Amino acid sequence: MANKLQLKIILRGSKPPIWRRVLIKDTITFNKLHHIIQDAMGWHNCHLYEFDLGDFRIGMPYEDSYAEIQDASKIKINKYLSMVGANLIYDYDFGDSWQHQITVEKTEPIVSEEKYPTCIKGKGNCPPEDCGGIWGYYELLEAIKNKKHPNHIDMLDWLGGGFDPNEFNIEEINTRLKKYY
Repeated sequence: MANKLQLKIILRGSKPPIWRRVLIKDTITFNKLHHIIQDAMGWHNCHLYEFDLGDFRIGMPYEDSYAEIQDASKIKINKYLSMVGANLIYDYDFGDSWQHQITVEKTEPIVSEEKYPTCIKGKGNCPPEDCGGIWGYYELLEAIKNKKHPNHIDMLDWLGGGFDPNEFNIEEINTRLKKYY
């Protein structure tokens, strides 16, 4: 019988923390979890990813991998994320290395009238793709908030205008997540 999991997803190194709390079915694959995280955080699924479970990795197998990677489309998450307190690292974009700590906060029976996945809470705007990882993100924020910064105009142009690091729009996130119902 399927359960719902409440996951907390925290972007590692972010201060203040950028995070999402989502409810998912425990019968989905790690590949589907990857897509849910992409939509919940606001990423665009432009890069490779993997889930680090300590002794092994789950993701998209690729030729240049330095380690064996288990195929995320073939492994259900309930095999490894079925207990409260279980956690793992989700690494997205190996160049920028956006690492996310994922922790199971609750596990409960599925409520038939509820829709999954759904985001129930969160904080902070997702950093823009390809801005150079967490360190590049904070350099970007410094440049756009300081009009005298030598990269101020270039960074605003690159962003296509402004960027609010505190923005969190749960309705927009849940609209993106509806495609999984």
